[in-house]
Amino acid sequence: MNPYLLIIAASTVIILSFFFNILAKKTNIPSVLMLIALGIGINLGIEGMNVNTDDFDYHSVLEVIGNVGLVMIVLEAALDLKLEREKAGMILSSFLVAIVALAGSTLGIAYLFKFMFPDAEFYTRIIYAVPLSIMSSAIIIPSVGGLTGVKKEFMVYESTFSDILGIMVFYFLIGADTPQSTGGSVAVDIILNIGLTILLSVLVAYSLVFLFQHLKMQVKLFLIIGVLMLMFAAGKFFHLSSLLIILAFGLVLNNTELFFRGFLSKHFDSVKVKPILHDFHTLTLESAFIIRTFFFVIFGMSITLTSFYDLTVFVNSLFIVAALYAVRYVTLLIFARKNIFPELFIAPRGLITILLFFVLTNGEQYVIENFDTGLLLYPILITSIIMTISLISYRGEKVTDVLLPQIALINKKDKVRTEQDDEILERRIKNVESQDFDGF
Repeated sequence: MNPYLLIIAASTVIILSFFFNILAKKTNIPSVLMLIALGIGINLGIEGMNVNTDDFDYHSVLEVIGNVGLVMIVLEAALDLKLEREKAGMILSSFLVAIVALAGSTLGIAYLFKFMFPDAEFYTRIIYAVPLSIMSSAIIIPSVGGLTGVKKEFMVYESTFSDILGIMVFYFLIGADTPQSTGGSVAVDIILNIGLTILLSVLVAYSLVFLFQHLKMQVKLFLIIGVLMLMFAAGKFFHLSSLLIILAFGLVLNNTELFFRGFLSKHFDSVKVKPILHDFHTLTLESAFIIRTFFFVIFGMSITLTSFYDLTVFVNSLFIVAALYAVRYVTLLIFARKNIFPELFIAPRGLITILLFFVLTNGEQYVIENFDTGLLLYPILITSIIMTISLISYRGEKVTDVLLPQIALINKKDKVRTEQDDEILERRIKNVESQDFDGF
């Protein structure tokens, strides 16, 4: 194909993705859905023009782009999070929700698979259920920008924890089912793996921050990203949770006043790091945008529309989605215990689900015969649509939350209260509560 046509096509996709982001902010429709739809449209156009794409390996390209994108997305999220003492409860509750929902969803879906695939072994059903039980931070993080502070941070933490824990559990399960494995050896492996990952994460995070401030060359940001990518890929060979390394680095870099205390403060120069942090945050934001764009467009191009025509697959997918939300509802009630809307419905599946399924399809050890990819596609689309509806509905609540305090502030400015002022105040409150803004 003409290279200039490829450049034009890639540039057009980036421009469209930019406008999709603008549209997403105005409508709360996830840009990911628009990108997938764009990919499907491109694929239909290619087929209509009889262009041969048999030599293009969608799975390999998606694996590479997806893993790089995952690093950038988690790093972007970590650079947005401030660790403060008053947030400890929220962080703990988001962790508990993530781990309990992951376990409950995995068991629930594995039970449903018993009826869908009666010949599949329980262990294999569990492994297939894990990818569907992981929330997509790639979709959630860019979608929750319009939420209030606590709700937004809760969702960012929960989705990140869900990614990290889900990947750890998935690779533990794949590596544990060997003839030499026993319950005790698996438990020891898990404890050692977690301990080693945490230790390595702390060492790498501090080392990179020190390196960050002492580099005098102008080209340094992509060097740090290169090191992070290297650590991420190397960690995969040892089945470490490499995302924890990325998360730790981002948190340390964005919370230097917390992590550099005592004798460490003598080796830290905030004057040098702060401007670099701003540039680094911008770079990760832009890079995540580009990678996310091409991942979901190419994923859309790889979708076979015949998967949507099977009614049985659709009904089975509805049962899977129902199980996901049932587990999430109970989990949020137990650990959050506050207003759980719209968090209850912000549980899309996406990038991680796709990547881990590729791991299963590329292997031969764990295979469920006649497993239809529609069981992945439908939950991804349905959960994203449900999230869209909940975010659009939540916009009305936000207006009330913002305007009611403003009315109180306006009222306090009145030095002398009159009967007419009371009537005006009462009308303003009623109008805001009913979302009627005529006359404002």
